[in-house]
Amino acid sequence: MRSARNAGAGRRWPCRGIEGLISSRESVREGIATILPEARKAGVPLAIEPLHPMQAAERACINTLEQALDVCDEMGEGIGVAVDVYHVWWDPKLEQQIRRAGKKRILAYHICDWLVPTRDLLNDRGMMGDGVIDLPRIRSWIEGAGYAGFHEVEIFSTRLVAARPDEVLRVCKERYERCT
Repeated sequence: MRSARNAGAGRRWPCRGIEGLISSRESVREGIATILPEARKAGVPLAIEPLHPMQAAERACINTLEQALDVCDEMGEGIGVAVDVYHVWWDPKLEQQIRRAGKKRILAYHICDWLVPTRDLLNDRGMMGDGVIDLPRIRSWIEGAGYAGFHEVEIFSTRLVAARPDEVLRVCKERYERCT
């Protein structure tokens, strides 16, 4: 979408202190407002995926589901959220915000686990059941809100890249059934 490119979609807005964070969030709102009309015409909903606050300075300025839903409420139809447990599991308002999002706004659900210790915020996600996220509880909230779409296993892991793909898939299937 030309409009997305022209609006800077996909571009990072580095944050420098609280003022940088505030202006970055405004830039994101402006970018979404620019491309949303074309996405609506095309029938393609946009999803905002909040990222863990430890990534606020360099990767993402929307860090909670509440912030993402506030933007959705401002923008109206054609926009929702991607709930990635890796980024939102820690949030004390998570259950409330999942209910707020409901079936209408939850467009994607990503699962993995948060390892302790985490060695790399981007590439050290764990296989379900290897970490501290209460996956069954969050799943119950997601499904209770009416979401019936895919549960996307999203594991970025330098450790798992070295493993045999067939073994990773076998364990992934077993863990999905047992741990979520």
